[in-house]
Amino acid sequence: MRNQEVAKIFNDIADILEIKGDNPFRIRAYRRAAQNIDSLAKDVTEISVEELQMIPGIGADLAGKVHEYVATGSLKFYEDLKKEVPSGLVDLLSVPGLGPKTAKLFFDKLHITNVDDLENLAKEGKLKGLPGIQAKTEENILKGIAMIRRRTGRSPIGRVLPVAEGIMGKLKEKAPVDKLSIAGSLRRWKDTIKDIDILATSKDPHKVMNVFVHLPQVKEALMKGPTKSSLITQEGIQVDLRVVDEGSFGAALAYFTGSKEHNIRLREMAVRKGLKINEYGIFDVKTDKKLGGELENDVYKILGMPYIAPEMREDTGEIEAALEGRLPRLVEMEDIKGDLHVHTKSSDGSHDIQELIDAAKARGYEYLAITDHSKGLAVARGLSIEQVLEQNTKIKTLNKKLKGFKLLSGTEMDIKSDGSLDYPDEVLKQLDIVVASIHSGFRQSKEQITKRLVSAMKNPYVSIIAHPSGRLIGERDAYEIDMDEVLKTARETGTAIEINAYPLRLDLTDIYVRKAKEMGVSLTINTDTHVTFQFDFMAYGVGTARRGWAEKKDVLNTLSYSALMKRLKSKAS
Repeated sequence: MRNQEVAKIFNDIADILEIKGDNPFRIRAYRRAAQNIDSLAKDVTEISVEELQMIPGIGADLAGKVHEYVATGSLKFYEDLKKEVPSGLVDLLSVPGLGPKTAKLFFDKLHITNVDDLENLAKEGKLKGLPGIQAKTEENILKGIAMIRRRTGRSPIGRVLPVAEGIMGKLKEKAPVDKLSIAGSLRRWKDTIKDIDILATSKDPHKVMNVFVHLPQVKEALMKGPTKSSLITQEGIQVDLRVVDEGSFGAALAYFTGSKEHNIRLREMAVRKGLKINEYGIFDVKTDKKLGGELENDVYKILGMPYIAPEMREDTGEIEAALEGRLPRLVEMEDIKGDLHVHTKSSDGSHDIQELIDAAKARGYEYLAITDHSKGLAVARGLSIEQVLEQNTKIKTLNKKLKGFKLLSGTEMDIKSDGSLDYPDEVLKQLDIVVASIHSGFRQSKEQITKRLVSAMKNPYVSIIAHPSGRLIGERDAYEIDMDEVLKTARETGTAIEINAYPLRLDLTDIYVRKAKEMGVSLTINTDTHVTFQFDFMAYGVGTARRGWAEKKDVLNTLSYSALMKRLKSKAS
């Protein structure tokens, strides 16, 4: 998929325009277009100019630019624009949290043209003293550079999964494969991925390998063999494909799914039983007789355990739970009845309410919560008190006409820097649902940020805390927060904690999902949808929930509409 390439170019254009002091609306248009293209499930190379213009934020001009890049591999406007600013400036913008104005300041005053020089000067304390630059600024720059170093070689799952699915689709279309599956950490739904592992069975492995190394996604073929090949995609991601025998597919899938620690535990159990497990099957050591391996469950069944879902295979107690008969029945996509965090074009979304209803019903949902931003978030065109009450009235009127579907009237309310809320209680009590979140003051102390969230949860009308740690994978670290205290307060107040399914958030993390479950805290899985195709992100949230051992009963939006409304009202009362 070329989506990420196009999105990066549009973000670079926005950065350069910002450095030049261009029109902020024009800058925002490029950033919005970049976000929407990056989120597409379909490859931009397969979308016509006319179809591109149907994507929110993509008009005729930007659609033409996308088509020009896809057709020629270059974009003249971008190449010309890059000549108008020193190349080093764009490099500096790769540092999370370093904006165009500050990057230009460093370039103009200190002639910094690369990240290494920036890091050295920050360590030496030579940045502070420039206008607006303090010791804390240097500290944050060093944290941002450290984040760049950490993410080298790993990519957010939201950028890797579409690539894998695109390759899988092409293999199914062009190669003589029988069984085909993703393996590795991607199958375990880890939030960041190093490379893609794919397993297949085929009666003609040679042809499969030939198709694989000549796919349009290929930047470089690293190795081509009779049953294994490796390549680098246009996005710089390594993909390994193995063709295995039909009778070994299940054992190979278990082996290559991992994790390494989980597999070690399985092999230790096998040794104690006089067995041997590898990617070819399960064998009796004494007789070398193959006992199984065609099905993945053969591995667990022969070891005397029920099947363990891939998301749980991290050697964090899942084997003990399996042996003791206490594996959770993990939440599934089919359990989700609705989405409780969705934006319309009244704030920073791209669609009106009816378009969102249609998209939600197409996914089989029973309800949807409209949660546009509150007035304090001006950058997202937050609603005034008058506007949110007007929307509330409109939704209640719509509900009288809707059949088999319900809307919840709500807001995504900003938690201010002092912990106060953006709307007064007399407004909040008129809404069905209140999603509270932090959008500013990320660099406050751990105590301050924790206090803000705790204060919000103690309000009887706050239903959910959204994206509780504020992280953006690979772009912004979580703010400092006492998550134990947050979860404790959530349990005491009956406030749900969101697993934000947006692929660059996946916030709450799997570790705290599990802790929340163990503490009896209600969870909710929401997409934070701004464009209708983002409803598809629900799969990422469910994957994260499953990694945290969450069950249907732990997730608020698996309830029926009537049960959900009863639960929401119970806190307010």
